[in-house]
Amino acid sequence: MSDLDLQRLQQQPGVAPWRVRLAVWVESGRVQAFVVGVILFNAAILGLETNPALMASHGHLLKLLDKSCLLVFCVEIALKLLAYRGAFWRSGWNLFDVVVIGFALAPGAGPWAVLRSLRVLRVLRLLTVVPALRRVVAAFLHSIPGLLGVVAVMAVFFYTAGVLATKLFGATHPEWFGNLGGSLYSLFQVMTLESWSMGMVRPLMETHPWAWAFFVPFIVVATFTILNLFIGIIVSTMQELNTPPAPPPLAPPPGTAELIARLETDLAELKRRLR
Repeated sequence: MSDLDLQRLQQQPGVAPWRVRLAVWVESGRVQAFVVGVILFNAAILGLETNPALMASHGHLLKLLDKSCLLVFCVEIALKLLAYRGAFWRSGWNLFDVVVIGFALAPGAGPWAVLRSLRVLRVLRLLTVVPALRRVVAAFLHSIPGLLGVVAVMAVFFYTAGVLATKLFGATHPEWFGNLGGSLYSLFQVMTLESWSMGMVRPLMETHPWAWAFFVPFIVVATFTILNLFIGIIVSTMQELNTPPAPPPLAPPPGTAELIARLETDLAELKRRLR
């Protein structure tokens, strides 16, 4: 929960004092630092569980530690529910925590056993307790409306380039450009600059010496222009969110208008006497 939610709880009439004290304690710096430590420790445990040798020798201990970390997360959510009651569900970050922990608590038998592998999502709880990470996520979410326009432009450009590449190179190199789907995937690889020259374009140039005239402008537009637009919009949004709002203009003290009028009258009288 944010500081604003905590203030609202404190100002809400009829709230039991113990709920306010519990909310202040749960949101305190020490408790949140402890939760961050448990998340990092749990992330290390989940990484160690991927080692077959360690699981064979210390699997029982690793699973016990993993369940202990899960118990800490459940206790934290339960304490927040006791403190905030219905207001707990108004926070998107709390909903995110419940979903992540819910995946970890999914039954381990039958078709639902695959959900147990999603317990690694608990590492993402760092996004909810570290303010710096929350600001980055908030900036990305706020930039989505601006990114939609760039995505639309990129989709039109990619579709046009995919159709053109299929027409130009599909007959001679069907493994890359034999159909529209394959062309779009190949162009995506070119956009990432992953072995685009030696692995794709130079073999194409053996058959089509002019192929560079298609791929060089494509890379300039797709990689150096459109992708930089993505970065620019996200950075601009982060700057807007981190810039404090301008303070409101100060109102003039009472009697200022009368004082200015008196000074103008005295100045006019002084000019008249000097003439």
